[in-house]
Amino acid sequence: MTGRLWAALGVLAMTGLSALSLGGPLFYFISITLLLMLAYGLLSALLARRLTVLNQSLSALQVERGGTAGMRLGLKTRSPLPAGPVTLRLSLPEGRSEARLHPGFFSEKEAHFDLRFNHVGLWRCGTTQLAFTDIFGLFVLPRKIRGDLPEMLVLPRGFEVSALPFAQLDDGRALPNRAGEDVTSPEDTRAYRRGDPFKRIHWKLSSRNRELVVRRFEVPAPPDTLILMDCTDPLGGEDRPQGHLRLRDTLCETALAVAAQQMAGEHPVRLPLYGTVQTEFHADRQGSLHLLKEQLAYQVFRGGEPFERVLNLELRRMRRTGATVVITTRLDALVADGVAKIRASGPNVRFYLITFDAGHERYTPYIAQMQQHLVEVNYVTPA
Repeated sequence: MTGRLWAALGVLAMTGLSALSLGGPLFYFISITLLLMLAYGLLSALLARRLTVLNQSLSALQVERGGTAGMRLGLKTRSPLPAGPVTLRLSLPEGRSEARLHPGFFSEKEAHFDLRFNHVGLWRCGTTQLAFTDIFGLFVLPRKIRGDLPEMLVLPRGFEVSALPFAQLDDGRALPNRAGEDVTSPEDTRAYRRGDPFKRIHWKLSSRNRELVVRRFEVPAPPDTLILMDCTDPLGGEDRPQGHLRLRDTLCETALAVAAQQMAGEHPVRLPLYGTVQTEFHADRQGSLHLLKEQLAYQVFRGGEPFERVLNLELRRMRRTGATVVITTRLDALVADGVAKIRASGPNVRFYLITFDAGHERYTPYIAQMQQHLVEVNYVTPA
């Protein structure tokens, strides 16, 4: 109930009592007028609440982080009685807000404004509740909006990183398999021909067959770049404005930057996402980057596999990995040990620590451990 309604009821009570006790046409006129105002105000607000339709939409379905999109809010009323302004309570990416429209009666009003989307993810924005008033400002009748709000998918935007070279075999070829694995199959052989290098002779099989045979190298699939991004709840940033969201943004954008750089060099990329729903991204062409942006934007960074377990799971899948990039907000003994084991298995490894506390002494022993295994370590501070 509004302050005006309380005041009107107080005046009505006084004039009504005066009319009953003292009589006189003036008190009756005031009392009847107030009753009519109250009845009209309540009826007009009720009709507006029941007979008003809301339309809301966004001008785009996707934008890159930092981009803007237009929002349209429209109210169409079929009420035969003029009513007061309607307050629209809005849920927006940066918090809650309000807007006011004056649809009147048998009319339609619209409001247009721009929204800025500063964080990666799927955002629902729009009107969650309407508050209807009468022309006298006596009544406020709320109405919740049922159904889904318009959605905006905010995509990560990349930045420049240096290319990550692949590990090399002794003969200079990029490592196609895990270190220690034979790159040829014993069955893939042929008879020796003059001019064949002696190091290709398969001596064990030659002795068994009583003739010289040489190994014929398979044409291996090109080595890929494995990107391991921590999909658990980001660690740190609690004391920073929107720190959690900024860490999420930087995780996604670092993964995107690495993938874009490697694909620009025509290196296939594999990015398993161990979130609440496990998916895996494969691509070898830059035309696939938009799909990667969408997959990263849909990540919720809640739940999912512990990152040290992800490192151990992927250690068993290094068959065609020439380079590995690890991106996380956490660094402890388990993570450092998992990264060191991946580096020991063969591929070059680059480690990105996403943190507001770059160079903090608590990271020193773990960074030293990884660097002893020739892991390249980088800090990335969220913008």
